[in-house]
Amino acid sequence: MTGKPLVLVTGLGGRIGAAIREAMGADYTLVGFELRCAEGDEHCIETDITSAEALERSCAELRRRYGSRIASVIHLAAFYDFSGRDDPKYDEVNVRGTQRLLQALQGFAVEQFVYASTMLVHAPGAPGRPIDEDWPLEPKWPYPKSKLAAERVVRGHRGAIPALILRIAGVYTDDCEVPSLAYQIQRIFERQLESRVFPGDPTHGQAFVHLDDLAQAFRLAVERRGALPPEATLLIGEPGTESYEALQEQIGCLVHGEAWRTHPIPETVAKAGSWLQHQAVKVIPDFIDRGIEPFIQPFMIPLADDHYELDISRARRLLSWEPRHSLRASLPRMIERMKHAPYAWYRRNKIPTPQWLEQAADVERPAGDLVQRAWDLAEERHRRTLWCHFANCALGLWLVCAPFAFGVADARIVASDVLAGAAIAVLALVSLSRDAGWARWAIAGIGIWLLFAPLVFWTTSPAVYANDTLVGALVMLFAVAVPGAPGVSPTARAAGPDVPPGWDFNPSAWIQRVPIIALAFIGLFFSRYLAAYQLGHIESAWDPFFGDGTERVITSEVSEAFPIPDAGLGAVVYVLEIVTGVIGDRRRWRTMPWMSLGFGVLIVPLGAVSIFFIIIQPIVIGTWCALCILGAAAMLVQIPYAFDELLATLQFLKDRAKKGRNLWYVFWRGDTIEGGREAPDDFERPPLAVVRDMVQGGVTLPWTLAASIAIGVALMLSRLLFDAAGTAANNDHLIGALVITVSAIALAEMARPLRYVNVLFGAWLLAAPWLLAGYTASGAWASVVAGLALIVLALPRGPIHSRYGAWDRMIR
Repeated sequence: MTGKPLVLVTGLGGRIGAAIREAMGADYTLVGFELRCAEGDEHCIETDITSAEALERSCAELRRRYGSRIASVIHLAAFYDFSGRDDPKYDEVNVRGTQRLLQALQGFAVEQFVYASTMLVHAPGAPGRPIDEDWPLEPKWPYPKSKLAAERVVRGHRGAIPALILRIAGVYTDDCEVPSLAYQIQRIFERQLESRVFPGDPTHGQAFVHLDDLAQAFRLAVERRGALPPEATLLIGEPGTESYEALQEQIGCLVHGEAWRTHPIPETVAKAGSWLQHQAVKVIPDFIDRGIEPFIQPFMIPLADDHYELDISRARRLLSWEPRHSLRASLPRMIERMKHAPYAWYRRNKIPTPQWLEQAADVERPAGDLVQRAWDLAEERHRRTLWCHFANCALGLWLVCAPFAFGVADARIVASDVLAGAAIAVLALVSLSRDAGWARWAIAGIGIWLLFAPLVFWTTSPAVYANDTLVGALVMLFAVAVPGAPGVSPTARAAGPDVPPGWDFNPSAWIQRVPIIALAFIGLFFSRYLAAYQLGHIESAWDPFFGDGTERVITSEVSEAFPIPDAGLGAVVYVLEIVTGVIGDRRRWRTMPWMSLGFGVLIVPLGAVSIFFIIIQPIVIGTWCALCILGAAAMLVQIPYAFDELLATLQFLKDRAKKGRNLWYVFWRGDTIEGGREAPDDFERPPLAVVRDMVQGGVTLPWTLAASIAIGVALMLSRLLFDAAGTAANNDHLIGALVITVSAIALAEMARPLRYVNVLFGAWLLAAPWLLAGYTASGAWASVVAGLALIVLALPRGPIHSRYGAWDRMIR
């Protein structure tokens, strides 16, 4: 017992309860009724207001410790959630729990009962028309409905206990801690699309009150308990209400230094979008930043138009209460705390942290600085490359006009170009917004269609084919390559090494990609020429070595089995290689893993397919195609140059998986990584040094592999050199092509162990003359010699000049 008046608070351990303790603890004895008391809290009694027996025991303990006189009971405990569902706990806790508490208190001398209700029991008002305590009551969802029902319980079951009902506005602190406002800030901070739209009148808004001012209102209510009416209801909130639009602009300026424009959208569109978000989380949770349901629930959308502006004259008169804070004045401090320590701010506001913010926790620099640097980098690049979107708009308009300028009669081509061009022009204008990354990817998708359209429709117009190919490639480059691909994690963009840990060069550097892009151009030229013949744009296909071999191959049953010209398909692949080779910065092995792996998939498996078609030409078709061979050679040489970036990306993903990262998210958005180092600009050295690194970056030409390739070429020519025929000739051709392929790939230092496969080929060549028909005497000896040579040549490793992290133990 103490001489201080006793104040019983249900929910004293909560946020509002803690503020009341801070405001009143020096002058009152505050005792809490809690479901679970904190260890060591001597002024806490465990109780459960859903049980009359538990309340009776708790009240007996209260009387034993503190006596039967209570200056005030402040009832804060309540059930609340954002699901919008009519949970039974609303009635059990909020309504019947209040009734049980009042009944249990009847045996005490209680001077006052203060019930914490909500302003949402009222019907919404309109701007310029503040609501007062006599405003019509019209709660719209289960929580305020339960609060209004509990108010009626207070009036009906208080007995002789004076009762004060406080209808409270949204309660915020210097860290925010009011969900609707916190998520509004979060959406703008993360530049989410939802932050730009609002399913209601943005000139409407909600009233708020600072937690410290609310605690002061409770203190004044207790202090003036003897002067208050037996029953009274007061609205507690700031008299000025900021509109949603005004908050958007202020938050945008504080977070990103720009006014945040808000566009009203129909309620039906908002509901559909909310439904789709929730379905997407269920279907592909790991692809969503958090993998949980979004904050905005469908039931909230009709409430977005509600406006609450409060008349607090009764609180001024009865309590002499006036808020000392305002939301507009508190926002700068609130946003500064969020920007300084976003991870802690998210946790404090119970907002699931996006995975890029989880990533930032591993970076030495403060997360707030890191995120701001990421936004600044993205903003600077966007400003410098705005011309790309204007260029795409012009290309789209040209595409609309092109069919008519070329005199195209095919309605399918006309419709394709006109629709694609119009879409590109519109999406390019949308892309002028920095946050419209989706529009840029949509343009890239249309660009891919333009590569295929002339082939799908078998256009007879060379101009259309050339135009669609060129425009398709350019719009992809201007949408997602030159301006930088959207979607990279802020952490990946702003922090992390250029060179992977344990490596001594950057596998995504431009000098590593230029050889691949150059070889892709060579392959493109050959493929486009062959596709022109297949489409009938030229009358004949030139072949420097095999007469009509090229024409026979590209009009064979194998080629015509494809629904589109197969040479044209090859041209599309080469264009995509060029474009994907350009997309991404010099750290894309960790900033865009999906692009690095996609680039490798275009090269390595499709390179193997090209080799397969070269193998079957003399075996299945009975002739050769010189230009096909040259194109396949260009594809084959790309493979060793592509391996290092593939390896670095896979090592990175493996490391992130070990660190417990969401691998699916990292695959699409990137991440940082510990270790590694920064590297100087690729082209800051003498020209010859740059060219040397382009040719030798991760690739060397040991004489043993060069000799193996020469043996493979000789085997493919065994028909000419050794008069091989039938099965023997086909065997030599097949093994020779495979030896060339394996040896060429093994030129990559990190793929050097692959040379041992030549031992198997060599062993087969030793046995082949005794197992297969068609060998001449010289051909048989040549097969044996070639087999022995391949086995011997596969043993030396050859020079390894670079380091590849953990992979070194596989090749050294």
